[in-house]
Amino acid sequence: MNQYLLSIYQPDGVIPEPEVLDPIMRELKALNEEMQAAGVWVFAAGLHPPETATVLKAQGDEVLITDGPFTEGKEHLGGFTVIQVDDLDAALHWARRLAMVLRNLSVEVRPFQS
Repeated sequence: MNQYLLSIYQPDGVIPEPEVLDPIMRELKALNEEMQAAGVWVFAAGLHPPETATVLKAQGDEVLITDGPFTEGKEHLGGFTVIQVDDLDAALHWARRLAMVLRNLSVEVRPFQS
């Protein structure tokens, strides 16, 4: 079995209103429960906005600490799910399901190194 990271990218800006977001979150909860029942779900989490990030970078013997996201962009990593499945085809099956729930958000699938 291999583990895959399903990264969810969302646009910067205002969080959708509850009447838009609540049905999506209910569908996401149901999909997570389905993944758990199928034995593929390992872990999932949403992230705070990128402006809450702190970035550390070693420069010589010092570590520089800066507030804010590592990169500037129009979208950011909003959350992720880790699944454990037989192969990429199985990972893509669950990623498709996730993309359908999240509607217009992108889902990136990447395997973990063994």
